[in-house]
Amino acid sequence: MNISEAKKYIKDSVKIYLKKDEEGEYRIPLVRQRPIFLLGAPGIGKTAIMEQIAQELGIALVSYSMTHHTRQSALGLPFIVHRKYGELSCDVSEYTMSEIIASVYDVMEKSGIREGILFLDEINCVSETLAPSMLQFLQYKIFGRHQVPEGWIIVTAGNPPEYNKSVREFDVVTLDRMKILEVEADYESWRTYAGDRNIHTAVLNYLDMKKEDFYLVETTVRGKSYVTARGWEDLAQMLVLYEEEGLGVEESLIGQYLRNDRVAREFCAYYDLYRKYQRDYRVEDIFDGTVSEQVKDRARKAGFDERLSLMGMLLDRLRQELKENGQRARLLKDLMNPLRAFKERAAGEEVSGLAAILNQQADGREQAAVSLTNAGVLSVEEKQKGRVIVRFLRESAREILTEGASDSDEAFLLVKGRFDRMVEEYKADTRREQERLHNLFVFVEDTFGEGNEMLLLVTECTVQADCAAFINAYGCEDYVRHNEGLMLTERSDVLLEEIRELIL
Repeated sequence: MNISEAKKYIKDSVKIYLKKDEEGEYRIPLVRQRPIFLLGAPGIGKTAIMEQIAQELGIALVSYSMTHHTRQSALGLPFIVHRKYGELSCDVSEYTMSEIIASVYDVMEKSGIREGILFLDEINCVSETLAPSMLQFLQYKIFGRHQVPEGWIIVTAGNPPEYNKSVREFDVVTLDRMKILEVEADYESWRTYAGDRNIHTAVLNYLDMKKEDFYLVETTVRGKSYVTARGWEDLAQMLVLYEEEGLGVEESLIGQYLRNDRVAREFCAYYDLYRKYQRDYRVEDIFDGTVSEQVKDRARKAGFDERLSLMGMLLDRLRQELKENGQRARLLKDLMNPLRAFKERAAGEEVSGLAAILNQQADGREQAAVSLTNAGVLSVEEKQKGRVIVRFLRESAREILTEGASDSDEAFLLVKGRFDRMVEEYKADTRREQERLHNLFVFVEDTFGEGNEMLLLVTECTVQADCAAFINAYGCEDYVRHNEGLMLTERSDVLLEEIRELIL
């Protein structure tokens, strides 16, 4: 299966394992909950999907790489205690709590979240002294003398032997204690994930043309040669930062992430060409509706690679802008909750008390963010949104006091005014995005007509979450017209795959 299928399977399994009866007891007891074993090549996103699952389910996550553990750190250290059994007095060995189990309790204590996932990576690379204890752990969820707390689901991962010389193959008795998912590298699944993560367009365009370069592991006379999903994502982030700083990207930099000489060389050549397309096509002019006929004429005469790169740049800009618009919408919606509560408590309250209410709400938000951060499940968007809301609440509290509001009604109007200005800014941004989306459709229609480029644009607007949400909320006559003309509504997923195979 691919990584997306594995994510769904694990998420469903975790929900089932956490299902309780009327008495609050888990329907499947801890000892009967088979750990999940993700078996797949390195760098395909096994760790990333665990973070996503924990965030989506609102549970905690503790991750450990088992290659870093000795018998002592995993099982605990021995110490001597004195015992008396009837007339018999003796010294016996006890063990401190396993570092792994202690980490679970630490997260529960700091976050207040009682359920979670214990993710143990490279579990088939444990040290020889620790290997005999793994069967006990997988069956009874015990490290040393201490059991994994109830409500914590165990997911493990490892690499096949051909990728790691340290791998110890499990025997049948051990394998029979686990649910085994064999995961393969799959570009189409990763591309969906990459679109949500704003992976650099140059990376996506290159891989759209050369899917065979997405994942490679080869043995050469110089050792292992490899390219992984992790390498592409890390390189994409580095490209963004280098461009922000105006630094040149050399093949030596690319080769640090793509450890295959041919792929690094070919991507470097494509990246140089991509940067030239950025300068020549003036993407901002296209969205502003001021693009010249010369640019349109060049696009019409361009070859496959150049057209694909141009459409990639345009769609990447569209995705990013509509994603930011959606984030602003979710921010305003989330901000409504504390403001409604503030309004209900404002009547008859003294101005100083109103400022205190806003600061208390900000304190609560900050504490909740700390809890989710400690649980390892606070997404980047939620963290950024939380900071904006806290800043709004604290600045509103200061404004109430510094502007000298005379009563609760005037104080509420000051806060409402701040919120209304944010709403107006959002509405203005939405109108701007509607106009820019229209200009994009006009450019593609004028330049390429109803060709494959229009097919690509309409399909992207159909399947990409932020684009589809924007069009669903605010409409787009251009999209509706071309969507009906191309009859994409019921065939968008199939067509997207076909488009990527087309030679324009």
